Amino acid sequence: MTVDRLFTVDEANKTLPYLRRVVADLVHDYKLWQDTLAQYELAAARRRAMEDGGPDDDIEANALERKATALAKAIESYLAEITSVGAEVKGLPDGLIDFPGELEGRPVKWCWRLGEAAVEHWHDADAGFAGRQPITGSQIPAAPPGV
Repeated sequence: MTVDRLFTVDEANKTLPYLRRVVADLVHDYKLWQDTLAQYELAAARRRAMEDGGPDDDIEANALERKATALAKAIESYLAEITSVGAEVKGLPDGLIDFPGELEGRPVKWCWRLGEAAVEHWHDADAGFAGRQPITGSQIPAAPPGV
């Protein structure tokens, strides 16, 4: 994957007022989508279990299918909004977001999760969440001169 933009920690933090709202909606709708899919699967199984599934089973299954489809479209929209900023969604259930960056000349990801006050962690680009470490003051790259 080609990185179009590298963030400083400050730049990543400046996106958070916007991203918090989008990521909160994403996490909420993702959970609702999962719940709706589970309900749909049960309704569809009931319909299949009864050779002549009643009209109520069809109505319920169809309504749940429409709801799941609408939620999936909303989730795709949130993902597009987040990636348009240059951030990467790494965890739908918990709102985990990475921002491509650079630390001491190597690629890293500035890491933020919904509920955190600011971007305060990083990990090597290939390490993922398991390699997450707190950012220390000496690790925060300064903005280029004139910015």
